[in-house]
Amino acid sequence: MAAARLAPHWLPAVAALLWACGGSAAPDGLQDQAEQFFRSGHTNNWAVLVCTSRFWFNYRHVANTLSVYRSVKRLGIPDSHIVLMLADDMACNARNPKPATVFSHKNMELNVYGDDVEVDYRSYEVTVENFLRVLTGRIPPSTPRSKRLLSDDRSNILIYMTGHGGNGFLKFQDSEEITNVELADAFEQMWQKRRYNELLFIIDTCQGASMYERFYSPNIMALASSQVGEDSLSHQPDLGIGVHLMDRYTFYVLEFLEEIHPASQTNMNDLFQVCPKSVCVSTPGHRTDLFQRDPQNVLITDFFGSVRKVEITMETVPLDPYLVGLETRAPNEEVATEPLKYAEQLPVAQIIHQKPKQKDWHPPGGFILGLWALIIMVFFKTYGIKHMKYIF
Repeated sequence: MAAARLAPHWLPAVAALLWACGGSAAPDGLQDQAEQFFRSGHTNNWAVLVCTSRFWFNYRHVANTLSVYRSVKRLGIPDSHIVLMLADDMACNARNPKPATVFSHKNMELNVYGDDVEVDYRSYEVTVENFLRVLTGRIPPSTPRSKRLLSDDRSNILIYMTGHGGNGFLKFQDSEEITNVELADAFEQMWQKRRYNELLFIIDTCQGASMYERFYSPNIMALASSQVGEDSLSHQPDLGIGVHLMDRYTFYVLEFLEEIHPASQTNMNDLFQVCPKSVCVSTPGHRTDLFQRDPQNVLITDFFGSVRKVEITMETVPLDPYLVGLETRAPNEEVATEPLKYAEQLPVAQIIHQKPKQKDWHPPGGFILGLWALIIMVFFKTYGIKHMKYIF
């Protein structure tokens, strides 16, 4: 990334070299090409990973999401820039033969749960409302930082979703659903509020391509595991666990990502080809008409990796202007400081000297019941049971 930060010093030279080689090409166009070569267009990466399914037989959906979580962390996106939403906790499920584990490969070869998984939304917190609030930033002020998508207009965002869906909708926990229109409007709000630079949307569900048909906001690239009318199939049944471990599309996407490293030059066109119909059984789809750049020029790490701001300099840069004044001051010159004092957090004196408040007297428990019992006993002893008819 050092080259990206040093780009302005090299742009004129590169533009001149390209102009000399191209001959008839316009210098302005070469300048733009040089800027595009050196500048990635974004300064930070975020990921929103969502599993919308509950119950043990949907084990594979949790494994899908945790596998993507593992890959983006390996490529450099920190937990502070990942919003992880899991509708069920398979690691602690009573039917799990290996507690505190979630496996994505048969024979229990790869545990994707690990020791450092930070789940931001779990169980019944995974709702359509909370998901839309995370995307649009319309969340209560008391929401902790870990549950916020603090992106800006220089952020590249990866949104991955998996679960059960149909033509134009995705179910959340078998109790509600999000439609493709609601999702498209949420992305438009993000664009209007300058919450992303470029957005990559990936969904692994039945008829997944229907979820990106209504998108209309710029700079969005979308991928789906199946076309309208097709099912997205599961993969790798495990007899020990008793369920399928992953879905086919996500399995081959992650197999492809395992070959990617932070400095990889693999582009998005390569990702489009990772799971042909002969392998996935369903027909994966993608949409790029809203995206301004050519997918061939978009690196996989633009969304699955993380950008680091690096600037190389040989000069001493003071971190605080106040420190510069201290360095130039004479050694024997003393700095005038005010005496320190502690602020009163509570009115301690008032609390100590105040008189105790007298409590209002209330009859002890059972007093009223005992009094009534005494009255009834005196009545029976005085008049006998024959006078009860005058009372009732």
